[in-house]
Amino acid sequence: MADSLLLFKRGPSRSTWLRARKARQHLILSYRPRRRLGRLRWRSRRRFRRRLLQAQAAGVDWREGGCLVSRAAAPRRHKTAAPSPRPAEDPAPSCSAILPIPPVRSAGSGRAVLLLPLGQGFTFSGICRVTCLYGQVQVFGFTISQGQPAQNVFSTYTHCRLTINAVHYSVHEKSKKEMKREARSLLRSYLNQDDRYCLMKNFSPLCSILLLERLKTSTVNFIISHPGLSYVFVQEIPTFQINSEYFALKSVGIRRERKKNGLRLTESAFSVMEELVSISCEEADGCPVILVCGSQDIGKSTFIRYLINQLLNSISCIDYLECDLGQTEFTPPGCISLLNVTEPVLGPPFTHQRTPQKMVYYGKPSCKNSFENYIEIIKYVFSSYKRESPLIVNTMGWVADEGLLLLIDLIRLLSPSHVVQFSSDRGRYMPDLSPSYVDNMDGLYTKSTSKVRNRGFHLAEFADSLEFADEEKENPLLFTGFKLMSVKSEFVSGKTPRNRESHNKVLRELAVLSYLGQLQPPVPKPLCPLHGLTPYQVPFNAVALRIIHADVAPTHILYAVNASWVGLCKILDDVRGYASGPILLAQTPICDCLGFGICRGIDMEKRLYHILTPVPPEELRNVNCLLVGTISIPQCVLKSQRGLEGTIPYITTDYNFKLPGASEKIGAREIEETRKEKVHPKPKFYRKTN
Repeated sequence: MADSLLLFKRGPSRSTWLRARKARQHLILSYRPRRRLGRLRWRSRRRFRRRLLQAQAAGVDWREGGCLVSRAAAPRRHKTAAPSPRPAEDPAPSCSAILPIPPVRSAGSGRAVLLLPLGQGFTFSGICRVTCLYGQVQVFGFTISQGQPAQNVFSTYTHCRLTINAVHYSVHEKSKKEMKREARSLLRSYLNQDDRYCLMKNFSPLCSILLLERLKTSTVNFIISHPGLSYVFVQEIPTFQINSEYFALKSVGIRRERKKNGLRLTESAFSVMEELVSISCEEADGCPVILVCGSQDIGKSTFIRYLINQLLNSISCIDYLECDLGQTEFTPPGCISLLNVTEPVLGPPFTHQRTPQKMVYYGKPSCKNSFENYIEIIKYVFSSYKRESPLIVNTMGWVADEGLLLLIDLIRLLSPSHVVQFSSDRGRYMPDLSPSYVDNMDGLYTKSTSKVRNRGFHLAEFADSLEFADEEKENPLLFTGFKLMSVKSEFVSGKTPRNRESHNKVLRELAVLSYLGQLQPPVPKPLCPLHGLTPYQVPFNAVALRIIHADVAPTHILYAVNASWVGLCKILDDVRGYASGPILLAQTPICDCLGFGICRGIDMEKRLYHILTPVPPEELRNVNCLLVGTISIPQCVLKSQRGLEGTIPYITTDYNFKLPGASEKIGAREIEETRKEKVHPKPKFYRKTN
């Protein structure tokens, strides 16, 4: 499809007919129309070609001169035989038959039925709700069978397109006639008689039938409401292949993509995944700890999502430990978290933000210059692992110099049973992290093991900080060696060293927007602008403040907190004894983070913070600390505040970049003409809460 969109240069050796045929190969003209096309001017030729395409889209045959007949009734011409007035038989249908469905409700909603023969796939872009009416399919490694609940699938343009594949299923010795009768009865609720007849002509044994429905969520609507972000889910790409399938898929909100644009995993990735699933399902081996490592943009996160979906086909839950600060999977960026995954992940991270079991807000997308705090936070979060289900550990893509030494520390700390190492010819070189290599290498904070006992190593420096089950406390802290599993990646990323930071920044902003989308009312209620929502009022003496990434003078703390992304945390210290505030912390605590919010205003007269957050009130009662890091509010949130008149809050073009720290890039934020204003603690655009 993309090939038809290419614009070919005009050359002196190419005739008009060659250019027209190159732009649209299947418009085969006879000798007389070709001569006519050559005599037309450039504008006339464009108009003529547009009429041909319009006629083709309408399903008519323009080869019959001025008479427009349907394609089914158009005679098939042969070079050796004279044309016959008798219409030819219908050509063989395609493997995937998609038919428009009449609306069930009076208002109607976009729906389409998709028939997939065994072994066939349907690659698409967009978002939809997938229900398996008959048979069994697999999406991103997760199996959807007949009778199971519908699944929301997100095939976005920021990641590889997803493919729905028909897989083998048991039929219990049914004949083809019985299977066809069963499928026809299931389609009666969705298709009329003519559409059922046309669809069942393509029916074959072990095929699958899907119902694709239009998906609307408040989070998606909130993301695409910002300028420049609608392309993430749907792109209006011009196409000449306009037919009934195109309109049916467009009503659903998806479009067919080429197979090469879909997700492709290597044979080594599938073999490693198959072995890990087999080990996780065996009760004799316990609960494996799987650590995935490799360089940047090599396919680690995609492999982990696929592995999670594969495991959920066999077991009910998986534990997930997030150690990648910049590209988190289930939380906003800058967090180290542990959560229990019970539902499939059928999309990129910003489509499945979830509440972790344990989370600490690190406050920065990278751990450089603060390695010790990073290790301490991982130890704190990892101590909550119950060892009741398999654990998947995601690591950073920084595997050079100090990053490699830090990874060795993590392996010794977490003691994984399996280490999955990704390598690529295009990626940065990384030595094989075999047990012997890790055993003989010094990390940043750990030394190489000189005494090996029972093919394991003793970690006395971490023994006091980890919590284990009762039966494990009786024995000394002895970690057995791991098994190294290598994956040769052929993952092709659109990132380059030049645009990697900007691309990662967009993904981080999408995760923040997805979290803020939880503030919106459910569909079909309209979206509400953030400045129209009622924030919580928090007294100064009820919470403590801490700026994580920089040393800020106490007189400037409120300037830094106002209009910032804040972590809502719970510390062990009691802050209720202070008569007034703000209460400032001297050090950054390692504490639980219950969620995030926006400090949208500060009332100096009443000494109140105005916090906007989706965290429920019962959880907010435990919050007694606000942490501010380099993770910022996306600029599109500040720029596109609908319903405001006059000056937009927190936006200015009169900004003094000569102030100390004003031109410094905090959290890789680019300096633009329009920036967040350094607001006085009591701004003139302050809005009182209802």
